[in-house]
Amino acid sequence: MSPTSLMDPQGLTMQDPLPSEVHSVETIERPPSRISNRAKPMVFHPLSIHVVALLVPASIFGTLARLGLTALARYQGNSIFPLAYAQGLGCLIMGFAVGLKDPFSTFYPPLFTAVTTGFCGSLTTFSGWQVDIFDSWINAGQYYHGGLRNFLDGLGKSVFTLSISLASVSFGMQLAAAVRPYLPAIPPPPRLLRYAITIISILFYGAVFPIFFVMDSSYRHQATAALLFASPGTITRYLLSVHLNTMLNSMPLGTFSANMIGTALLGGFNVLQKKVVPVSSYACGVLQGLNDGYCGCLTTVSTFAVEIRGLGFWKGSRYAVISWGVAQLLLLLILGPSLWTGHSRGQITCTFV
Repeated sequence: MSPTSLMDPQGLTMQDPLPSEVHSVETIERPPSRISNRAKPMVFHPLSIHVVALLVPASIFGTLARLGLTALARYQGNSIFPLAYAQGLGCLIMGFAVGLKDPFSTFYPPLFTAVTTGFCGSLTTFSGWQVDIFDSWINAGQYYHGGLRNFLDGLGKSVFTLSISLASVSFGMQLAAAVRPYLPAIPPPPRLLRYAITIISILFYGAVFPIFFVMDSSYRHQATAALLFASPGTITRYLLSVHLNTMLNSMPLGTFSANMIGTALLGGFNVLQKKVVPVSSYACGVLQGLNDGYCGCLTTVSTFAVEIRGLGFWKGSRYAVISWGVAQLLLLLILGPSLWTGHSRGQITCTFV
């Protein structure tokens, strides 16, 4: 945003951005600018309350969708690891939304950030993917097979998740290109409706607290604890992307930092859940909420896949390999010592309420 931009109290500016900003990798998670022939199109600042507030319900629904899909896909005899469904669907919607960035910009730019950063970023998870790979290396499920099959299992989850994600983003963009010519022009919401959407979005987060405390405690580790931490995780990732993604041309530093921090935190929470002397049932449920909510939403595969695609083959490949390698190294340093010294197990030892 140019220093000469005029800012009003709503967080809006009245200046056209450069066309190159619209589809750049560094600004993929920011709200699009409305580009038209009118002299003063409305542009939302990335940190406008209208933008940030709408991330709250989007992250809640994205988390619920991920938990629901993963639970649905976890059954005996499944042909693919459960997390693949959430990753693929999130990347498909992400590609579709990115392909429709211009129509979003003419309607309500914060909605684009809500769909991409909020919903898709919470539906997909980088940290869960990386821990799933690490669990395959160490055979956390204690299956009756040797080291070579452990290696193949981890390699398969690495390659297939990345392939599914990139293919889903591309397919989503193709679908968007097919429907874009037929989309009607929808007028932007009036000021009163914008404020109503923002207030309702903030109230969404207030609603998760009574849900956590009033609903039966058996739901806490399954969903309600995760909802407490989902929005903070998404907003943390968004802030990192806004402030850091433009620092390096060769790598989106904000997304990379969010994915690495979330993976490290998830590794630490896993150590606590797998201690030989288990933590309390209440603590176990809260830790699961941090795993699924904060870490699941702090990290993302959908934005990661779009960035790989946008960087080109060589830069994108380097970004993918560095992200995968650093994440596995972090998990090795965090989970490895506790496993080798016998202070933790390969599976969760604490019990839920």
